[in-house]
Amino acid sequence: MEVIIKETPEEMSRLSAELIAEVIRHKPRAVLGLATGSTPLGTYKELIRLHKQEGLDFSRVVTFNLDEYVGLAHDHPQSYHYFMWENLFKHININAKNVHIPDGTAKDIPGFCRWYEEQMVKAGGLDIQLLGIGGNGHIAFNEPGSSLGSRTRVKTLDEKTRQDNARFFRSLNEVPKYAITMGIGTIMDSRQLILLATGSGKAEAILRTCEGPITAMVPATIVQLHPKATIIVDKQAASKLTREYPAEPSVLVLA
Repeated sequence: MEVIIKETPEEMSRLSAELIAEVIRHKPRAVLGLATGSTPLGTYKELIRLHKQEGLDFSRVVTFNLDEYVGLAHDHPQSYHYFMWENLFKHININAKNVHIPDGTAKDIPGFCRWYEEQMVKAGGLDIQLLGIGGNGHIAFNEPGSSLGSRTRVKTLDEKTRQDNARFFRSLNEVPKYAITMGIGTIMDSRQLILLATGSGKAEAILRTCEGPITAMVPATIVQLHPKATIIVDKQAASKLTREYPAEPSVLVLA
């Protein structure tokens, strides 16, 4: 696990996008695991810039998103289908057939979750997985107490998670109570991980993730066991760390 502290979220985004871009350049049919939320937006903006200005080619890239709310239609403004198309996919030359996002409206959600796992295996497995982190240490929607070996499934959202996400809805009552999420075991199968965090509100979670014991009560701590995990944080998110960490990766990590 490598921890890198950048001065600003913009510097974080440039580095994370370059790590993803290097995977694509090395393997044009790369399989990307993608995240939603405010933290990866800068990374997606930089990937769009790399595509438009430097010719980064997504035509053969395959993507799998981490999660989706149960019950939201694909065109709902707060659905992760809508988020991904608005903030990344419609701006690059990706083939829509290669895009995979959990279907929170599926009639047979357990069956869909099994199918989603199967599709990742058929694609050859995830080459790189982009992650955010919740204030309670969750990754994807794997809330505290989630099995560290879990696979794609439905999870009940922690009340803190719903409160954190309420800013995107008109009220807390509109925030869904359930979500489909990749499991922790699924995430750990990726050949490379990038975890991003910004702001002082994530400082405690980052401290526990980087310097605390591995525990299901802080799901993100599992990344300590991954052989190619890069945690990129800004100064505020790093404010509680006690060890010294670099501002640049020791090497450009390829999947």
